[in-house]
Amino acid sequence: MKIALMDSGIGLLAATAAVRRLRPDADLVLSLDPDGMPWGPRTPQDLTARALAVAEAAAAHRPEALIVGCNTATVHALPALRASLEPGIPVIGTVPAIKPAAAGGGPVAIWATPATTGSPYQRGLIEDFAGGVTVAEVPCWGLAEAVEHADQTAIDAAVAAAAALTPEDVTTVVLGCTHYELVADRIRAAVQRPGRPPLALHGSAGAVVAQALRRIGARPGPEAAALGAVTVLLSGRPGALPAPALAYAEGRLLQAVSPAP
Repeated sequence: MKIALMDSGIGLLAATAAVRRLRPDADLVLSLDPDGMPWGPRTPQDLTARALAVAEAAAAHRPEALIVGCNTATVHALPALRASLEPGIPVIGTVPAIKPAAAGGGPVAIWATPATTGSPYQRGLIEDFAGGVTVAEVPCWGLAEAVEHADQTAIDAAVAAAAALTPEDVTTVVLGCTHYELVADRIRAAVQRPGRPPLALHGSAGAVVAQALRRIGARPGPEAAALGAVTVLLSGRPGALPAPALAYAEGRLLQAVSPAP
């Protein structure tokens, strides 16, 4: 089994680690775009062009599925990616876990990039899946960038700033950017209020990977031998996992796996 994942940077690590946990025997193709990152400030047309190039580089390795490990790329480029690659390669996007978060009754806070916060896309998800639940949209200025560079001081500052914007009665936080899942424990610690029930955090990685396995007719097999190889593509060129990835448990998990020949 071979599964590809794509993103401009290391936000794909959360889903990559989920694949490794569910199918340690799967070969992985990680297609990043250091030449074009960050994707967030780009126009939808430019972002889609970059995403298509990254996806096509991954597709050349003939994976059985492609996971778009980026919320922004899913919003803008998913239709074009599917038109290009399906039905030969199923393409699975990443959507904020608003539906399962709202099922808990709330109040809910959605931590997302400033570009996504208040966007018609996110507002549509709230209307569709969080009716009757109090939802606060929290812009996380600089957090994705700080996580991308493993800048610990900047991560702490960005998390603290977003926590200050989060209502005190929130019981659930949706991690609306894949980068945020890499610092979930720090987000929990910043938002958890003394004397309140344990905060619930909802990321997307596990659900996205489960959907990818369903799309290719595969079952989870966490007991399989960890023999899967890793191929890293940097704007289409063979490369290595970026050094900041090793600051996170998800990146160190991959370091223990042999690269593909």
